[in-house]
Amino acid sequence: DVISDICQKMGLGMTEILVKKVDTMADWDQYCHYVAGLVGIGLARLFSTSGLEEPIVGQDTQLANDLGLFLQKTNIIRDYLEDYNDKRIFWPKVAWSKYAADVGDFSKVENQEQAVKCLNELITNALELIPSSLRFMGRLKNQSIFNFVAIPQVMAIATLERCYNNPKVFTGVVKIRKGEAVRMMLGATSIERVKAIMRHFTLQIIEKIPNDDPNSAKTRAVCQKSLELTETEQ
Repeated sequence: DVISDICQKMGLGMTEILVKKVDTMADWDQYCHYVAGLVGIGLARLFSTSGLEEPIVGQDTQLANDLGLFLQKTNIIRDYLEDYNDKRIFWPKVAWSKYAADVGDFSKVENQEQAVKCLNELITNALELIPSSLRFMGRLKNQSIFNFVAIPQVMAIATLERCYNNPKVFTGVVKIRKGEAVRMMLGATSIERVKAIMRHFTLQIIEKIPNDDPNSAKTRAVCQKSLELTETEQ
């Protein structure tokens, strides 16, 4: 029932977004909802109906949706060049149009400065989902489910840290080193450990915020919120 319901909603959503461009931030959220948020909602419902997690995990669809949005937005941000080369673009026009006449201009080296400003704005938007991510994971009781959920979430924050203020996003693929990825996979086994990982990468982002970035104040505020939520006793 859960799987068929989610698949039906995804199918209807895909039909809608095929004919609709990602213009506003609401469009971006909606696109990410259809391709990833619904998956998060479906998985959360399965976790609960299996009896392995409390009913609230499946009932709180907003948190489950945000969990998927965090991953999908990270992928969209990182994959700018690959998507543009494939003649697809999922960066919202309301963001990129502040910095360029055409979203493809970001791939040209002479537009690097403006490209990075747009990049930082979108990363800041994605980072706003960290509180939802932490709250969702904080409710999980089953170790296997926790690991399944936590590993992609810590990979996402690591990817955003690597992409932040990084012009290489527009010339190639920005990746996490394999050794680093393995350490996170082995380390993301409890909410306290996940908080420590999230905190580490948030601090790394804060160190890289340029004072002249138009979104610097907002980025700092969003990161500060994450720091408050990731204080641990370790």
